[in-house]
Amino acid sequence: MPPRTATDPEAGPGPRADDLLAWYDRHRRVLPWRALAGAVPDPYRVWLSEVMLQQTTIAAVRPYFERFLTRFPDIFALADAPEEAVMSAWAGLGYYSRARNLHACAKAVAAAGGRFPDTAEGLRKLPGIGAYTAGAIAAIAFDRPEAAVDGNVERVLSRAYAVEAPLPGSRTEIRRLTQALVPQDRPGDFAQALMDLGATICTPKRPACALCPWMRPCRARSLGTQETFPRKIRVAKGALRRGAAFVAIRSGDEAVLLRTRPTEGLLGNMAEPPGSAWEPDYDVAAALLDAPLDARWKRLPGLVRHGFTHFPLELTVFVARVALATPAPAGTRFTPRSALDDEPLPGLMRKVLAHAFDPKPEPEKKPRGRPRKEPPPMPLLAAMEAPVSMPDPEPRPRVRAVPKPQPKAPPAPPPEADELFDGEVEPSPAPAPARSSPRRPGPARKR
Repeated sequence: MPPRTATDPEAGPGPRADDLLAWYDRHRRVLPWRALAGAVPDPYRVWLSEVMLQQTTIAAVRPYFERFLTRFPDIFALADAPEEAVMSAWAGLGYYSRARNLHACAKAVAAAGGRFPDTAEGLRKLPGIGAYTAGAIAAIAFDRPEAAVDGNVERVLSRAYAVEAPLPGSRTEIRRLTQALVPQDRPGDFAQALMDLGATICTPKRPACALCPWMRPCRARSLGTQETFPRKIRVAKGALRRGAAFVAIRSGDEAVLLRTRPTEGLLGNMAEPPGSAWEPDYDVAAALLDAPLDARWKRLPGLVRHGFTHFPLELTVFVARVALATPAPAGTRFTPRSALDDEPLPGLMRKVLAHAFDPKPEPEKKPRGRPRKEPPPMPLLAAMEAPVSMPDPEPRPRVRAVPKPQPKAPPAPPPEADELFDGEVEPSPAPAPARSSPRRPGPARKR
């Protein structure tokens, strides 16, 4: 039987909102901006959390959200605050145009009596609110049957329906599929349930399909290709840019020289130590030409690295101590070190200041590729790696060769009887007596 494809009409029924809501009732997350079950949501909290959560994780947003509410408890407090205070409270969350739009939106809502529009169309007219944010606020805060499609929802729906078209071109189709699933009853819970499903179960890598309420109708899972969705077109990052940052510290009060970046462009209206332009071919050897004032600048070891959406950045930091009476150049100001937390310093500039006060050396570059791992020693090989000295064997006793004894000459045979005769024979000399035992004289033997 051939495997079923995503376009097969007999692939089975699609996902149902009821199954997802039943799962959400058991596993919903408790978040500081989320109303408890049965409670009425606060539109100000919903709006603030949705703007903060754009391109940012929940773990990063949680402490900022709580501090922001303490400082600006309602829409009127936020609208009346100076922009510098709003940017300072936002510093570290990135994408600082969101903070400027947040402040502008607060002013618009406060001018209209402090009530947010309760439809997606009305919300889209406010500064900084796009299609996703409008749908999320309308569904969660006002229970409107609107689709809220963020990155988590795109991943869940592209897997559930095996959407082959790559992002961002497939967003219109994914939004249509999501809108078709939104129930008339509990649309706000449905929107939050989809977000929770993508954040906890249908994760980018190793999704927990066995725990998913949409496991059976998920077409990507039935094909075994769930981790390949959503399809994406790779976007090449820009070239590495380099620059210099100059941290002038005033003796006496430890004040730091700062300036405000232009309103338009990257990190608009944010505070920073004076620095150079960020260019791919920036010459650090000539960086002192960009210094804001004459001083004994010291180049610090190491670099400050930061990644923006479209390019990575490396900054060389220079530090100088200046006299207490040194005037601030035009367009700059000295801020006491104790008051730096009130400045709208982005994360990059906080890195620069941290490096200036506590420089870190450049880490050693490790060789590319996977490190070669030596196999653990085997039991037999381990004994060979640490040889035990054994005593030399005792030498064998040396045996001298005994010469072979010569055979003894046989005794001469006695003379035959016929060889004897009666004539006189010359007597043979008598044998010499043995020296060891001389014989006593006795009678002569007779023949």
